[in-house]
Amino acid sequence: MRYLSFRDAGGRVRAGVAGADGVRGRISDLTDLLPAGDSSPMRRLIEAVESGTDVDTLVSRAPVVGAASAVLLPVVPDPSKIVAAPVNYRNHQAEMNEASHIDSLGVFLKAPSSVLGDGGVVRLPYTDRRFDQEGEFAAVIGRRARDVPEDQALDHVFGYTCLLDMTMRGGEDRSVRKSFDTFTPVGPTVVAREDVPPIDELELRLWVNGSLRQRADLKDLIWGVAKLISYVSTVMTLHPGDIVTTGTPEGVGAVHDGDRIEVEVTGLDRLTVSVSVAGAGPCPTRGAGRGPKPPAELTPVHERRG
Repeated sequence: MRYLSFRDAGGRVRAGVAGADGVRGRISDLTDLLPAGDSSPMRRLIEAVESGTDVDTLVSRAPVVGAASAVLLPVVPDPSKIVAAPVNYRNHQAEMNEASHIDSLGVFLKAPSSVLGDGGVVRLPYTDRRFDQEGEFAAVIGRRARDVPEDQALDHVFGYTCLLDMTMRGGEDRSVRKSFDTFTPVGPTVVAREDVPPIDELELRLWVNGSLRQRADLKDLIWGVAKLISYVSTVMTLHPGDIVTTGTPEGVGAVHDGDRIEVEVTGLDRLTVSVSVAGAGPCPTRGAGRGPKPPAELTPVHERRG
């Protein structure tokens, strides 16, 4: 099952299931069949599914809308938190000249307001700073998780999705450099956990303007998804709809006005966004030239391990 959030022709936020023809085809709109609540339809849908609601029954009763009349939104438009893993591939640690990786760094938070839907525009805020793309594999939490053992962690996952951790380079805190509005594209769908192949068999790829920049096997994560979620749950309570993203591999590089970024993971739908500097101005902080040192040139894909 492939779930998605969208805005209908009337401007209302909805949640549904993509049909057999994918996100560009027909969508079963489940919104009006869900329990009422103050959270987004997607979070209510996640809670309903995790409580045992039969999705096939909902789909059989749901009205169908055409993708042409829908605007795709972040899969979860209102996560209570986005938890991210810094330096979770050794090859990325090497290309960034980082002395430490996730074992020492732990995790960081991205602002929930930074989410962006498929087809959206990443807006670079400054004209005098470097901004990079970072493709990632992310988990959407399905049920409350607190102090969860590693061998039970994946039971708390609703599904998986593609994510872009857009990043301003420099010495400012990670959560600042990665939390600008539009800096967390996520989607276009969240694929149910049981419909995704084993994580160790998945491959991530990212293209900028059609050129492959990142390629990685998920088996090469330093902390796998289960260990990451287990650890996070000892620090903070995870709630349905929260997003835990696993970190980026080597191949990060600067993006510029007009670029097109695409990221895809085996079994998931491809996420595509564009980049704009419209409205950008000079940066008021002085972190340029500090912090982790990204590669000045792109790492050739044929030189990458794995």
